[in-house]
Amino acid sequence: MTARDAYDRLVAHGRASADIGAALSLLSWDQQVMLPAAAHAGRAAQIGEMTAILHRRATDPAMGEWLAACEGSELTVDPASPEAANIREWRRDYDLAVKIPQDLAVALARAASAGQRTWELARKDNDFKAFSPKLKELLELSRAKAEALGYAGEAYDALLDGFEPGETTAGITPVLAELRDATRTIMDAVAGAPAPAPLPGGPYPLADQQALLAEVTRRIGLPPEASRLDVSAHPFSTMIGPGDVRITVRYDTSDCTKALFGAVHEAGHSLYSLGHDTGDARHGTPMGEHVSLGVHESQSRLWENQVARSLPFWEHFLPLAASLFPQLAGLSPEAAFKAVGAAAPGLIRVDADETTYNLHIVLRFELELALVRGDLAVADLPEAWNAKSEEILGLTPPDDASGCLQDVHWATGAFGYFPTYSLGNIYAACLFEAAGKAIPDLSERMAAGDFGTLLTWLRTNIHEKGRLFRPRDLIAAATGQAPTAGPLIRHLRAKAAAIYGV
Repeated sequence: MTARDAYDRLVAHGRASADIGAALSLLSWDQQVMLPAAAHAGRAAQIGEMTAILHRRATDPAMGEWLAACEGSELTVDPASPEAANIREWRRDYDLAVKIPQDLAVALARAASAGQRTWELARKDNDFKAFSPKLKELLELSRAKAEALGYAGEAYDALLDGFEPGETTAGITPVLAELRDATRTIMDAVAGAPAPAPLPGGPYPLADQQALLAEVTRRIGLPPEASRLDVSAHPFSTMIGPGDVRITVRYDTSDCTKALFGAVHEAGHSLYSLGHDTGDARHGTPMGEHVSLGVHESQSRLWENQVARSLPFWEHFLPLAASLFPQLAGLSPEAAFKAVGAAAPGLIRVDADETTYNLHIVLRFELELALVRGDLAVADLPEAWNAKSEEILGLTPPDDASGCLQDVHWATGAFGYFPTYSLGNIYAACLFEAAGKAIPDLSERMAAGDFGTLLTWLRTNIHEKGRLFRPRDLIAAATGQAPTAGPLIRHLRAKAAAIYGV
């Protein structure tokens, strides 16, 4: 078998697995958006069976043989070629997959599916005790996964690496500490300044909010023919397959910005997904996939924060919003910009302002690290959450629904995910700063409704690169320098100066 023959077999195998994975994604999307209440147990079994099929394909010994035939061949001479990148990343995926027993992979998938529903009901009823057994099961399975994968430092590293290749607890801890300290400094500086006036109160009718979101996401580049917008208990974005991305939000008729920023955030994820898997020859290969969750979050956070919370955005979109919501008539773009940029600690992460958002990540990182280490028992999580919330945010949740039950991540076994949000914020600031240098009139373009120029820059420098580079190397290649928290801190300080005059 020649290297090219082996490579072609890897491509065919990958495409078939991707198509099966698309069906699994559709099952998961349906569970969170449309599934009848009585069908959740059956859906968990279906997801488990599909996961078993994918696991068998991911660990097929034939893949090891094909990879061995490709490695060291003419296909890998240029390490920056798409073929070399695919072979390298297939090897990484294969070596990780064979470490996970099929029984464990299926148990995790079924527990995550059941955990999703258990969490939804527990959050609705503010009943942590009802969720606690499922959370304990997911934590134990996640620890077993970490042990199966192996790690040089600690178990959390194996879980974090699954979302952000190459990152470790020792590496991310000082980064989050830097963001925490910078946030506190900014908040101290604005503490004595007059707060900007909030946006006028509701009602913001649901139908009009839906119309606003549909138009905003379309104008920033999300094609209606390739996407859907629905409602779920926790906002999310998923790619089903080529030309098929789904986003969800939560609506609040007293505040239209919650759904607005949620939709732009999830649209950012979907723009990335559509940009790196265009349905061409890369479908089913690592070059047609996202490189990490941190980079994925950089795209959602960039569109939500650097774009949708900017003055140019409101210069363009405020007339549309005012045509739907009469209470916004007469409001200036500057007033809207200041209102949505106000910095004030809150209890809910997905509703957090741009400045204090990273404090929510610090809180979750410290708690989930303690859970994985065994330093914190699941039964003690509500009390620990409340104490940590008071310490970091200066606020104590009145109930668990607005405390330790507010996020879906642990309910799906996603331990190690939360740090990618702050990495995403860092990467987003680095990218937007670089885009501003590459497009000197970017602000003017956005104010005029041209978001396509920015999207094209992101497509060229991030989306189309797939998994060609490791996350930090990808950002460095796009910006010309290694990513640091500096651009994000500068951005937040500039925003505080613009809004508060400090």
